[in-house]
Amino acid sequence: MQGRRSSTFTRLLRHGFTDPAAAERLLDADVLTAVRADPVLLEALGATADPDLALLGLVRLAEALEPAERRTLLDTVTTAKPLRDRLLGVLGASEALGDHLVRHPADWHALVTYEAADLHPGVAEFEAGLSTARDPDALRVAYRRCLLGIAARDVCGTSDLVRTAAELADLATATLRAALAIATAEAPADAAACRLSVIGMGKCGGHELNYVSDVDVVFVAEPPIQPEQPAEAPADPARQQAETAAVQAATRLAARMMRICSDTTAEGTIWPVDANLRPEGKNGPLVRTLASHLAYYRRWAKTWEFQALLKARPVAGDAALGAEYTAAIQPMVWQAAEREHFVTDVQEMRRRVVDNIPAAHVDRELKLGPGGLRDVEFAVQLLQLVHGRSDAELRSGTTLTALAELAAGGYVGRADAAALDAAYRFLRLMEHRIQLHKLRRTHLVPDDEAGLRRLGRGLGFRSEPVERLDREWRRHAREVRRLHEKLFYRPLLDAVAQLGTEESRLSTAAARERLQALGYADPAAAMRHLEALASGVSRKAAIQRTLLPVLLAWFADSADPDAGLLGFRKVSDALGRTPWYLRLLRDEGAAAQRLARVLSSGRLAPDLLMRAPEAVAMLGSPDGLAPRGHAALEQEVLAAVGRAETPEQAIAAVRGVRRRELFRTAAGDLIDTYGDDEESGGPADPSVLVDRVGTAVFGLTSATIAGALRAAVRAVTDRDARPLPTRLAVIAMGRFGGRELAYGSDADVLFVHEPVPGADPDRAARAATAVADELRRLLQVPTADPPLLVDADLRPEGKSGPLVRSLASYEAYYRRWSQVWESQALLRAAPVAGDADLGERFTALIDPVRYPAAGLDEDGVREIRRLKARMESERMPRGADPTTHAKLGRGGLSDVEWTVQLIQLRHAARVPALRTTGTRRALAAAQAEGLIEAADAAVLDEAWVLATRVRNAVMLVRGRPGDTFPGDSRELAAVARYLGHPAGHAGDMLDDYRRRTRRARAVVERLFYEG
Repeated sequence: MQGRRSSTFTRLLRHGFTDPAAAERLLDADVLTAVRADPVLLEALGATADPDLALLGLVRLAEALEPAERRTLLDTVTTAKPLRDRLLGVLGASEALGDHLVRHPADWHALVTYEAADLHPGVAEFEAGLSTARDPDALRVAYRRCLLGIAARDVCGTSDLVRTAAELADLATATLRAALAIATAEAPADAAACRLSVIGMGKCGGHELNYVSDVDVVFVAEPPIQPEQPAEAPADPARQQAETAAVQAATRLAARMMRICSDTTAEGTIWPVDANLRPEGKNGPLVRTLASHLAYYRRWAKTWEFQALLKARPVAGDAALGAEYTAAIQPMVWQAAEREHFVTDVQEMRRRVVDNIPAAHVDRELKLGPGGLRDVEFAVQLLQLVHGRSDAELRSGTTLTALAELAAGGYVGRADAAALDAAYRFLRLMEHRIQLHKLRRTHLVPDDEAGLRRLGRGLGFRSEPVERLDREWRRHAREVRRLHEKLFYRPLLDAVAQLGTEESRLSTAAARERLQALGYADPAAAMRHLEALASGVSRKAAIQRTLLPVLLAWFADSADPDAGLLGFRKVSDALGRTPWYLRLLRDEGAAAQRLARVLSSGRLAPDLLMRAPEAVAMLGSPDGLAPRGHAALEQEVLAAVGRAETPEQAIAAVRGVRRRELFRTAAGDLIDTYGDDEESGGPADPSVLVDRVGTAVFGLTSATIAGALRAAVRAVTDRDARPLPTRLAVIAMGRFGGRELAYGSDADVLFVHEPVPGADPDRAARAATAVADELRRLLQVPTADPPLLVDADLRPEGKSGPLVRSLASYEAYYRRWSQVWESQALLRAAPVAGDADLGERFTALIDPVRYPAAGLDEDGVREIRRLKARMESERMPRGADPTTHAKLGRGGLSDVEWTVQLIQLRHAARVPALRTTGTRRALAAAQAEGLIEAADAAVLDEAWVLATRVRNAVMLVRGRPGDTFPGDSRELAAVARYLGHPAGHAGDMLDDYRRRTRRARAVVERLFYEG
């Protein structure tokens, strides 16, 4: 006995049982006495997805049958291989269908015979048998009985994916018709009062349904046609009354039909009927007339609604009305790609799908996850919408049929179509097997060992099923992701580069059409760029043909694809002969994606790159976009100035460093802002980005001024042929002193000098002024780079005062004549270039002025408030919107900075932490010291960061500074994307800006004007 048990135990393990002990007990059950010794049975069980489940199901079914019926079943199982394979295959794959057979054991006969040549065996009989049915439970039982046959053919491999999905769709169609017949029989008066047509949508409409899926439908109704009245009679009150009555009656019928399908009883449920794809979704009426449908689609429908209508077909109810509906809707579907916001809507749909996946499910999501089923369906539908306008052969609602038609028409390469077809079949088959187990609507791959093992074996992986399943699934997912990008872009290159055979190339006209649909405003120019980049047989052209499909996708995902492609062509023309350039982009995926982002996000970074194309190399290094420190930059600049022979050569070298570092800063800002390259963890915190940009621009501005000062000193000393009789320091003011510079900020400075011992004071003053003038002249030499304007208007007496003063002169002026606004301006004074000791002594000189020992008296407070009010009324540009002006507008930079500076003037003498030149640092110190509530500080800080980012965005996008949002729609869209708003949401950006700055203005009113 022990030997027999050991032998059986081993055989069971060999045949794939995971619990041999339980299997032995089941085989010893009385109901299997006649077959337990049959070796064929064990072999058949071992061929199922889950032998343990199949054996348990067989025992339960046998126990549920009467003895005579049980003998018939077991005799047939042992002698008829087709039935054995079908029955055990279903029992091993579906616990839910096993439960159905236990409840209705006679249904095993549905698996005995079927005609293999019949496309949908059992469905016609199902529909005919229920044509006069009145019992919803009878419908549920008959549905499961028919499902048994479909599942059996599927798991045995006698029906492929396409056929199985079509059978499931036809079964759903028959079920909807039967449910509608039941609803009609229950309410004959309603049925007589209307013509109701049920339009199948989604996978049901596309003839590619899953085992368990919401069946998407749309309802359309009309009054009954009277013999004396044509179908399209002129509108009149009686007609309107009839339409209202028809819609009400149809709504009751439709609602009842939906409940019959979705209600759960002792016989379970069939599936939910989902009507949310109707006009206005859940908020819209369940049933509409045809005219109401058409009016909605003409005026209000979004692009995704036309994409959904690709699969619409009549499935139940009034066939003539259904045909009328589809005939009226189809022309609108094939014009959707011409809509103004087509690309924006498509991009938004893609983002919405990804954003709605719970983070815990992304790696297991078979449908919506990266490389999932939706990627395939989306790409195919998008290509259909673009090219189906002019090619009626592309209008199938079935994904794989449409893919084959796209390949046959040359819109997709045949090899790519074949690879995508194989991947889609595999993923759909996974989906079917997952849903079949418990007949539950899910797209999540199991995360337990038993579930993965059953799934792997169900797909044919008998040895190492879990490992092989994971390997094949990941391989197909990667292929889908690659082809999802490639499908839409690769044929564009085929059109311009004359690649492949004539039958598989996209025509030039179709390529232009596709570019236009992607959002390229000038498809003809884009085609010329592609031709210049990808034509020919050189190695360079071959690499470009590899790169461009993905680059085109990244460009199309920006606010200005044309600018991105044009910039790429210019950079490629400049660096195409450089051996490392294309190799960098080909081999370093992050470098290519970063370049695409930089080139398509605005004008500043591309303009800088055009003048220093070798800076592309920065994009390939993990640390290449990290800003360099101030000390290192200044050392490099001063060394370059020292090597130059003339002041002009010196300033050219300084500008070269500034150009390169400004590009580094801008590119790093863009990459971290969008956070979508391969090495990014997502968008960075906006406040961190603002501080990083401010510090980086401060460092390169300081280094530039230090280099210009060195060049100016040398020029003056060379001209005078004697050493400079004075020491000179440059003091940063405003945002420069606060290390809060934006890309387009001026450099506010003061010049201070101190004669060397024994020097003539007048001659020293003249020499210092000559150096300051020369510094400004050198920095104002015309250049294509963004200008650096040196502004000394914050000096004593403003423009009327001397450009340069001695330290003693500053001391005398501030002691006798200083005004409140000058104390306020000095709050952000900091030495940045020249004689360091002189700079420190200047700082010590002004500390009592900017941090008054007794704080600011009431007269001073009133003066500050008066000056602020005057600035608001006089300095706002004519016609500017005060709610969106980032600098002077309500809740903008000036509001926040003046509020913080008033706190500093009042309290910095007794609160050392407030003695800082940075606005955000001072605000944080004021909060820490209890001078401002945390909530108020957070509102002001948020508004200041946002306004600074707006100024940075405008400079990045337009290539020139600005304090207001652009008027051009593409530029406004680019600013919106930089600020974190999805494509097409520029209006939301403006609303968000106004809302946040309005809150800040309320805090300013309370703290600055009332506090």
